[in-house]
Amino acid sequence: MGSWGRHIEVVTFDTKSSPQEALIALKAAADQDLRFVFGTTGSHVAIALSDGIARHNSRHPDKPVLFLNYGGLTPELTNERCNFWHFRFDAHADMKVVALVRQVAAQKNISKVFLLNQDYAYGQAVRKLARELLAQRRPDIQIVGDDLIALQKTKDFAPHIAKIRASGADAVLTSNWGPDLALLMRASHDSGLPARYYTLNAHFTGSPTAIGEAGVGRLINVSPWHPNLADRRLEQYYLGYVRQFKEEWNMLPQKNAVEMWAKAVDTAKSLDPVAVARALENMRYDSGAGPLWMRAEDHQLMQPQFAYLFMKAGGPGVAHDVENTGFGWRSEGRIETEDSVLPHTCKMADRP
Repeated sequence: MGSWGRHIEVVTFDTKSSPQEALIALKAAADQDLRFVFGTTGSHVAIALSDGIARHNSRHPDKPVLFLNYGGLTPELTNERCNFWHFRFDAHADMKVVALVRQVAAQKNISKVFLLNQDYAYGQAVRKLARELLAQRRPDIQIVGDDLIALQKTKDFAPHIAKIRASGADAVLTSNWGPDLALLMRASHDSGLPARYYTLNAHFTGSPTAIGEAGVGRLINVSPWHPNLADRRLEQYYLGYVRQFKEEWNMLPQKNAVEMWAKAVDTAKSLDPVAVARALENMRYDSGAGPLWMRAEDHQLMQPQFAYLFMKAGGPGVAHDVENTGFGWRSEGRIETEDSVLPHTCKMADRP
């Protein structure tokens, strides 16, 4: 690991996607004197870990633990609930919406947008921010529909497609994920609706397979990376992972976290969490998809993001398919790091 050279042991714990289980796992990790916690999928789990680690560190200042978060994306973790012991290695949810709306706003042929989101905290937040940002960046765009659906309960999207068609929307902006996204795309394809869909979650494992032909030419996703970026800087890394593990790789935030942590350890010449945290603050790095910056004031990573269209593999710009589907992603746009930076409300009172 770097020029310092240390053997690092990885110990795994299963949070079972439960805040309560996450705190049990955290206690087990602390009891083993493990000082660095990497994770996790789900903001509810990330909040529990962040708060739990802050409490642990206040009670045991001689044995602090550092949380390197690559999957909990709620903005509050680097705003009102921030603490010194938490670092996030992906853009938070609002930053992703900023990038998505920038991509929509850049399309001059879009004049009417339909909003369709899931009826829970994340979907509601995307809906609210998307309306605000569209009004700021493209006040000429008309929002012709704004629907919320029950989370993972809708089986027939045909009525929603009929409503979108009647609205005359050129584009649909949706934060749907999982079955709610796949079923929406299939219903749109079956109806022959020409509208394009702009989303943030189509790259999630299993989604390309579930969507298949229904997404070709009409589904645009925004995230920090995809396998067909023109510079091909991560191509061999990606292909090597797929060969070794026989599964798709779309885990750039995890790569960011591990490599930036390793650089911080190397810089600090120490495994002391406080020293490593200070080395992470304001770190500049590039893990293969563009320049990264860890903002010191709130421990939020800033990074470029990419918009890309689902297409048949083998065509121009689509050298690699995803999940052995025969379909892959083609670059449509790039949102630079500085264009998705947002202000924060973090007040880090526990800085040692």
